[in-house]
Amino acid sequence: MDQEGLPVGAPLPDWKPCARPGRHELIGRSCRLEPLAAERHAADLFEAYAVDAAGIGWTYLPYGPFDSVDAFGSWVADMCSRDDPLFFAILDGSGVAVGVASYLRINPEMGSIEVGHIHFSPVLQRTVEATEAMYLMARRAFDELGYRRYEWKCDDLNAPSRRAAGRLGFVYEGTFRQDRIYKGRNRDTAWYSITDGEWPAVRAAFEAWLEPANFDARGRQLTSLSTPK
Repeated sequence: MDQEGLPVGAPLPDWKPCARPGRHELIGRSCRLEPLAAERHAADLFEAYAVDAAGIGWTYLPYGPFDSVDAFGSWVADMCSRDDPLFFAILDGSGVAVGVASYLRINPEMGSIEVGHIHFSPVLQRTVEATEAMYLMARRAFDELGYRRYEWKCDDLNAPSRRAAGRLGFVYEGTFRQDRIYKGRNRDTAWYSITDGEWPAVRAAFEAWLEPANFDARGRQLTSLSTPK
């Protein structure tokens, strides 16, 4: 309660703005994330995305598909020039770029940051690398940079993205109706988040799932990822 007896939020007397995420590698057991660079990553990414001949992976993104490596490279070069969104290439164990993800809506003063523009090629989807990449980005936001809110948003009709958000520990907060227009169609946007108070349990679930002992000789999981809600 405040002095007038009105309910107010919990005080944060020690709060200080967070640092902005920099262009630094994130290194895991199975994958590595590098700041996106056209000359290093564009050709590999274009080849990886080409496995999706129907272009399904571009359906819920506001750009793409691209009809040539030059057109895609120009888009990558444009994204590389920005600090928000801040793109990373996801590299597999052999050092080949097979997907991208970014930080965006970066608000250091409020301690809020979003992960988005996630595009996993078919060779990255449903792999340990894909899950570890999401863990590494969340860990940097919370443990290294001190953010208090980590967001995930997607088209409300994007069922795979909504399932992924739940699997990765994000809590559904609601849907913003008629939130935006992209590719000439309406988008209702589903909002999810993890808060800093929830992160320790989510982190523990990630780390238990990523343990090598959780996979058999063929690389199949023994226990599925179960993050707390």
